[in-house]
Amino acid sequence: MSEGREERPMPASFPPAGNEPLLARARAVAATVCDPEIPVLSIEDLGVLRDVTCSADGSIEVVITPTYSGCPAMNMIALELEIALEKAGFDRVRVTTVLSPAWTTDWMSEEGRRKLKAYGIAPPSEKRAGRGALFGADEVTCPRCGSANTVRLAEFGSTSCKALWRCQDCREPFDYFKCH
Repeated sequence: MSEGREERPMPASFPPAGNEPLLARARAVAATVCDPEIPVLSIEDLGVLRDVTCSADGSIEVVITPTYSGCPAMNMIALELEIALEKAGFDRVRVTTVLSPAWTTDWMSEEGRRKLKAYGIAPPSEKRAGRGALFGADEVTCPRCGSANTVRLAEFGSTSCKALWRCQDCREPFDYFKCH
């Protein structure tokens, strides 16, 4: 197994004739891998899983895109993908990281947003022009009590992709998953 780290265009997702069931099984296995920083989210929920392809010899390529360039979780995600696919019987696996197009919170699933909120992290809000757009919002709803009476404490929370906020009503601090 090898891990590619090149920037390249997305591969076509057309399996060679007869490999459709193999490809579907590989995709289903890859979709179960969780984000090591937010274990309630699968990489599919997060939108990091971009593609799974199968070549004529049955080798599998999984394409992932980091939430931001330099994300430290990507090495662990690649390793977890290789392990999960190996356990499922795939012996020729390559994980490739692509940087273009850049990941966006628009790729997160609605289920992923619900899981974030239930986990205590405010999901990304709609992108807006103007102040706060780079980090997601000027107003964020508390994932614990639902209040919009919140303040941003810091541009970075427990990880670089999150900001630290506090609810003025329940007084609890919480992470907000920033828009990208």
